[in-house]
Amino acid sequence: MRKMNVNLFNIVRIRTSLALCCATFSLALLLAGCGEKNQPTETSPTHADSGLFTIPADQLQHLQIVTVKPTSMDRVQNMTGTVAYNAFHTTPVISQVSGPVVELLALPGQQVKRGQPMLYASSPEFSQLRSAYIKARDASSVADKNYARAKDLYDHHAISEKDLLDAESAKNQASADLQASTQGLEIVGIPKAESVEKETSPKIPVLAPISGEVVERLVSPGQLLQAGTTQCFTISDLSTVWVMVNVYEHDLAYIHVGDEVEIKTEAYPTVFKGKISFLGASVDATSRTLQARIVTENPHDLLKKDMYVVATVHAGKAQDVIAVPDSAILRDAENQPYVYVQQGNAQFARRQVTTGPSASGNTEVQSGLKTGDQVVANGALFLQFANSLQQ
Repeated sequence: MRKMNVNLFNIVRIRTSLALCCATFSLALLLAGCGEKNQPTETSPTHADSGLFTIPADQLQHLQIVTVKPTSMDRVQNMTGTVAYNAFHTTPVISQVSGPVVELLALPGQQVKRGQPMLYASSPEFSQLRSAYIKARDASSVADKNYARAKDLYDHHAISEKDLLDAESAKNQASADLQASTQGLEIVGIPKAESVEKETSPKIPVLAPISGEVVERLVSPGQLLQAGTTQCFTISDLSTVWVMVNVYEHDLAYIHVGDEVEIKTEAYPTVFKGKISFLGASVDATSRTLQARIVTENPHDLLKKDMYVVATVHAGKAQDVIAVPDSAILRDAENQPYVYVQQGNAQFARRQVTTGPSASGNTEVQSGLKTGDQVVANGALFLQFANSLQQ
């Protein structure tokens, strides 16, 4: 019982102490508030009127104020786009014979030369073409000899003219058959018909039509090829690539075929050089953009297909534009641009603007400012903070 009384006494004493502390703290806050009211702090911004706010005079030295006036400005157009193969230097490798693939010789990433075998296929068509060539070659050789003998006999009046003409006709027909069989071999990728004379295997190569890099392989060993239909590989000369960009409709007046372009990508610090080679004939109805094609040098094959890039075009100079330093442009919670304009000695107002392109540390202001306005450049972030304190 005594122990319980002691505990109750301790609880009452603790509660009494807490109450006294709270009362003391409340009184201190009240006195501090009264002291601040009697002695205002110089660094707190105060309202001048609706839309304006004032900062202490000693803080003005931290602000850079610029006077808006018409100026000339480099016209720079930034366009986003992606890398594509140069279609003029890219080709599919299509099999000219039918039959199964028996051996693959080229892999993606490999450099090949024009005329280099890329795979071997087993083709009965090749066997037939080879046989037709050998027969036509032998027939042509015999016909040439018969004509030469007939001409000699005719010159010595040993045969009639009809016999000579028959020998000449046979010679011409045999020559035509030999030419047709030779062209048949060339079509399927055998440029030198005489090379098949000692060939006994039905294997025939599929040759590279151009020099470049194998960027795609589309067949596998054992796959059945269809003549003139099956694409086996894609080869591209990657020394140059295309950059496909979208040009907004309102920028079309400043973009021309032949303009020099700088290409940048997040993958490398390198700046790639290119030229606009083509502008599309129509504007996309949804995005209101026009597609442009840029031919770009690609040293060391750094630019890869579908890589995201930014293309910059220097389109001369714009005259009599309103521009402010980049540091003057701030953005609100909705990402809308605005600036701070000085209205008095220490009074400032926030003003919404419409911005254009940026170049050389300045941003074009298309609306919201006029000549003679005093705009805060360096120090605009300080005003943004000071303005937020009063809201």
